[in-house]
Amino acid sequence: MQPLRRQSLRTALGLVLAAASAAVPAALTPSSPAPDFTLARMGGPNVRLQEQRGQVVMVNFWATWCAPCREEMPHLERLYQKYRASGFVLLGVNVDDDVGNAVVLAQKLGVKFPVLLDTDKKVSRLYQLSSMPSTVLIDRDGLVRHVHRGYQSGYENTYEKIIRELLKE
Repeated sequence: MQPLRRQSLRTALGLVLAAASAAVPAALTPSSPAPDFTLARMGGPNVRLQEQRGQVVMVNFWATWCAPCREEMPHLERLYQKYRASGFVLLGVNVDDDVGNAVVLAQKLGVKFPVLLDTDKKVSRLYQLSSMPSTVLIDRDGLVRHVHRGYQSGYENTYEKIIRELLKE
């Protein structure tokens, strides 16, 4: 193969690989900036994550078909009520295709924290969801501090400990 053609192929391959890697979101890890998003709020105005700067934010991804999500919701509501006056925001991101299901379940469970609607799954992909529920805790500077996938009874105690620590910072 001619040197010029070989160089052109390498350059083209490099451009293709760079474009492909740019399409994949960066890994969601502690100390990384939380990816910004704007979603419609159930029963209210749109919510943008970046506008929550200065608050400790929990983003909890959930679905009505997820039994652990339904089990976790009352615990999250308790944390929201306990710490919201101290600078804590909880954003429940529902990923159901049918918004009506989310509305019915949130009302049934007495959820008062903002429920955001990710029907097109753009934010779910941005946050690289691999299980339900998934919870991300973000500090006042907009940095991811904790990522937790799944739920088992007692996890809310871990969340509360982290929330208290972040509120003290």
